[in-house]
Amino acid sequence: MHKTSITLDTLNEWRKNTMVEHLGIEITEFGEGYICGKMPVDHRTHQPMGLLHGGASVALAETLASIGANIHVDQTKKACVGLEINANHVRSIREGWVYGRSTALHLGRTTQIWETTITNEAGETICLSRMTVAVIDKK
Repeated sequence: MHKTSITLDTLNEWRKNTMVEHLGIEITEFGEGYICGKMPVDHRTHQPMGLLHGGASVALAETLASIGANIHVDQTKKACVGLEINANHVRSIREGWVYGRSTALHLGRTTQIWETTITNEAGETICLSRMTVAVIDKK
């Protein structure tokens, strides 16, 4: 992880006035090569049949992977942006919370790869996702 003074409060401040805040996503923990968060399963994240929307799961996965990637670079010189993401929706959920844990599989100079597992409150897998991140120069 890049040596900065990033705290959970800092990471959760980044959510302000974004889709992340609207969906109720919160960062709960982070460290070397990983980041965790949670998201409510409610009217903001449901699809019309009353289940968790697959796109909301992908939004959680991309949020965790993107933030995780960015805390592993020098943010004064670099930025991390999503290049590709995939997701396998394994189980449905109607209410409660889902929990995501993103783990870095590759922390390269120009790319990073992050894998996210999203579970329900019982620890059952809801979604598995993998994201490739481009590390770009800030202008």
